Amino acid sequence: MPDNLTTIGFDADDTLWQNEQFFRLTEDRFVALLGEHGEAAEISGKLLEAEKRNLAFYGFGIKGFTLSMIETAIEITRGQVPPAVIGEILAAGREMLTHPVETLPHAQDTLAALAGRYRLVLITKGDLFDQERKLAQSGLGDFFDAVEIVSDKSAATYEKLFARHGDGPGRALMVGNSLKSDIVPALAVGAWAAHVPHELTWALEHAEEPAGEARFRKLADLGGLVDLVREIG
Repeated sequence: MPDNLTTIGFDADDTLWQNEQFFRLTEDRFVALLGEHGEAAEISGKLLEAEKRNLAFYGFGIKGFTLSMIETAIEITRGQVPPAVIGEILAAGREMLTHPVETLPHAQDTLAALAGRYRLVLITKGDLFDQERKLAQSGLGDFFDAVEIVSDKSAATYEKLFARHGDGPGRALMVGNSLKSDIVPALAVGAWAAHVPHELTWALEHAEEPAGEARFRKLADLGGLVDLVREIG
């Protein structure tokens, strides 16, 4: 089978629309709430530890983040966190779940240029309801031939999804901002991978850039994707 490109997978959060900035703003609010109980760096560090522990239980997304904030507040205050602070944390989580979607530059134009010429698949992880909400509000849903909301992204994930919605990883390209979730596992199964860095990246999504990989490309923004797709063929 020829190795020309037929399928393009897109990450959603911080690739097509803003996401991490709302987590950072909420974390700042959380740290301020607990300011009398510790230094900002200590509180943020405890929160990150809780998030990492809780991924196996709550998965990725705002609900798990909110529960991790509550857990951290209990830990930091040694069980003495005031009910009003718990209420503030819950309110902050609800605000995140209703925040308007802000698409990133070139997202709509790029999808419009590629739709119909390639199979476009949205591959995103996180809370099902929240990801569906953001996709609906973004106005980008009609560009996609398929939408997959997964619990995590691994090499097996991409192998399965590119076989289900395309002609296998060898004829697929994955586009995303996370080296750990979008790029490295896609390359591992033989797909092309285009890294579109975002100025904010969650600490648990960091990974070494696979600069020596033949199918790895790095773009300044989504505006360069159409030319890259032409180059790949």
